[in-house]
Amino acid sequence: MLTGKQKRFLRSQAHHLQPIFQVGKGGVNDAMIKQIGEALEVRELIKISILQNCEDEKQDVAEALAKGTKAELVQLIGLTVVLYKPSKNNKRIELPKASRA
Repeated sequence: MLTGKQKRFLRSQAHHLQPIFQVGKGGVNDAMIKQIGEALEVRELIKISILQNCEDEKQDVAEALAKGTKAELVQLIGLTVVLYKPSKNNKRIELPKASRA
């Protein structure tokens, strides 16, 4: 589970990224989950756009993508989903340490 500080950091890292996947009328499917999972392994942080013609609720789409890829949902803003999953072999993003309360 990400802390608020870590999510803020990841949002700032994702700001300049372009969405590399789109969820359309068909919604979320297994092939899409597999491709997004592979992209997360390489990139760790990705944006996905939800198209206007998507019939599912955007919150449901975001949760399905996060659950299916076992990634953290960093942000859902408008129709854009930001997902983060630390890479096993390609670690590039260094998260800020969680501070003790």
